[in-house]
Amino acid sequence: MTAHDQLTELRSQIDEINMQLLDLLSRRARIVTEIGKALDELGSKHYDPAREAGMLQELEQANKGPFSNETIKALFREIFRASLALEEQQARAKIQVQRKSPDERTVITLPDGVTTIGNGNFQLIAGPCAVESYEQMDETAAALAARGVKIIRGMAFKPRTSPYEFQGLGEPGLQIARKVANKYGMFITSEIMDKSQIDMMNDYVDIFWVGARNMQNSFLLRALGGINKPVILKRGLAATLEEFLYAAEYIVSSGNPNVILIERGIRTFEKWTRNTLDIGGVAVLKLESHLPVVVDISHSAGRRDIAKPLARVARASGADGLMVEVHPNPPVAMSDAKQQLSIPEFNSMMDDLAALG
Repeated sequence: MTAHDQLTELRSQIDEINMQLLDLLSRRARIVTEIGKALDELGSKHYDPAREAGMLQELEQANKGPFSNETIKALFREIFRASLALEEQQARAKIQVQRKSPDERTVITLPDGVTTIGNGNFQLIAGPCAVESYEQMDETAAALAARGVKIIRGMAFKPRTSPYEFQGLGEPGLQIARKVANKYGMFITSEIMDKSQIDMMNDYVDIFWVGARNMQNSFLLRALGGINKPVILKRGLAATLEEFLYAAEYIVSSGNPNVILIERGIRTFEKWTRNTLDIGGVAVLKLESHLPVVVDISHSAGRRDIAKPLARVARASGADGLMVEVHPNPPVAMSDAKQQLSIPEFNSMMDDLAALG
């Protein structure tokens, strides 16, 4: 046999082994799928580090070469990682917030039966960072209503980094927001901090709001799943998109399908903006989930001077709406003064968006 013939024969053997390996990997994947189903029924996590360590140890002991133990472990870790990804992908496909078809979408309809989020229009949610006074809310609401804004922020509870900073007016702030909203025919969204506040806040708000700090507060999320009002859910400071959708699943699986996702920027190493607006994440959320997605350009930027380009980007991304902070006199605002738009700045931003058609 010539060297060329020998090479051809050896390569033929490799090709045969490749097919055998592929068949074995496919068989393993089918078994992994069944394991994933069993774990779901048991309510157990898919990743079991002790089990993985045990399998690697057995492989190391059984290894006769010529590959080193490190090489064998590296190869099988990749197989384990692919298997885990398959389990998670199949589990994610079962969750209620996952999009099952391209045309599936959740449309949030507010009490007037006309105002909607998620049906192709671009909805505005605007207002001050926090309720400070009746006069402040009234002046803001008048300006917003003049531009057709139907949803006003009415923040009465302000979770601040420092416990010594302004924490909001509490229930009196909600009373102010409700009175002003009624005057201008608007709807209120306000942040809820704890499930014990649901009954009290239910008298004032049209849309409950879960802030970034509470995105993974499963007790609060499940409790909001038991109400019949829409819930805004903000992405956590360092949450992955998968974690974000699973947080929404807590609400939806508990009985409330009316969830609005808000991308409000994530924490990165960048210092020139308060957070980093993940506009790519908005596009992915629109592909992966049927829930409406809104972009918060105030908390993502932390500065008012780039509001207009961020608003344009948000609209171009396919988002269902925009959240922006507006204050009659931002320099004297009791919280987030640097990122709130003045009323003239807000009108300028609205003119800019209107020019996009």
